[in-house]
Amino acid sequence: METPQLQTQVTDFISRKFKFWSFISMFLLVFVHGYNLTDRYMQPWTMPGDPFTFTSFIEYFLANGIFRFRIPMLFIISGFLFAMHDNRPYGERTRKRLRTLLAPYLIWSAAGLAFTYFLELFPYTRDIVFASNIVRIDDSRALLHDYHWYEMLGKWILLPVPYQLWFLRVLLIYNIAYPAIRWCVTHRIAKWIFFSVAILMWLGTMGFVLFEGEGLVFFSLGVWMQKRNFNIGAPRKWLKPLWWGIAFILLASVKTVLAFMGKPFLGDAIFPVLIILHKLVILSGLIAAWFGCDRLVAWCMERKWFVWTTSFSFIIYAMHAPLVAYAIEALFAVVNQVPFYRMLSFILLPLAIIALSVGTGALLRKAWPQMYGLVTGGRGM
Repeated sequence: METPQLQTQVTDFISRKFKFWSFISMFLLVFVHGYNLTDRYMQPWTMPGDPFTFTSFIEYFLANGIFRFRIPMLFIISGFLFAMHDNRPYGERTRKRLRTLLAPYLIWSAAGLAFTYFLELFPYTRDIVFASNIVRIDDSRALLHDYHWYEMLGKWILLPVPYQLWFLRVLLIYNIAYPAIRWCVTHRIAKWIFFSVAILMWLGTMGFVLFEGEGLVFFSLGVWMQKRNFNIGAPRKWLKPLWWGIAFILLASVKTVLAFMGKPFLGDAIFPVLIILHKLVILSGLIAAWFGCDRLVAWCMERKWFVWTTSFSFIIYAMHAPLVAYAIEALFAVVNQVPFYRMLSFILLPLAIIALSVGTGALLRKAWPQMYGLVTGGRGM
């Protein structure tokens, strides 16, 4: 999530790549959460209930295909950067992570609860919250006002209304468990056992509130790469980005078509097929993006306006949801007769929320820098 002062083995360009991909990952996340087809809860095996159209294909292809490498990218970067600072005492690093991860997590989770509770006070916005299903707890309770106090507490601490905050919670656990993870990935026998279990968890999309496969395997991979001095600046032969990029596009396309039309041909086998394709899309996307976009990274990171915008990566991440989900419901009630309203909403609504987040962050940083530092964990100062 944050880019600390880098050591000498990481070049200036690599450090800029870290910052670039951290920002792009947050930027794309808003579009993923701006996905507005009928079934908006996306899993690797999600099959849309919508007809197969240009709009539905593009939204699924991007939101549940091309853009899905971003969280693994963040976990790899986080693991690599955390592993670079083993010279610092474990207690000091852990206390710092409580400030940079736990404090923003609890603050933004509380803000999401308060915002949603406020919306439920008015009939129109209450209907929006109800339709979004974000705080639905069972078939009869879909509003925070229906919660018991202990359910509200659990929502605040474990299952935030700003659902993207799971990344901070899981990353904090990995940082606390870092000595054990480092030991596992640097010892010959333990390494094979550990990565076998982590990869199986990832392939099976398994996980728990504290540990889950999507993050564990990639955070640990970042730690391993740093400890092995893996060359992340230039691809080896088998990591050449051209063929991985072609595979990335083709695999995402095949997965999208099968998600819409594969069930009659594959039956229940469609689910493992979609999961496998999803994992291959992520892997090919990671390699193609990291090694194949150096010219784009260099061009962007030489633009002052872009570098300035990247300082608001965290505020975009923290602020965009559940706002984007509620905004979809409100917007659709107004524009559902406009031609191509779903596609236009998919493009313009995330851009508007990103602009709002950056503007809010810039104003808060200037007017109240202490508060800005608190809610961002000191990022972007």
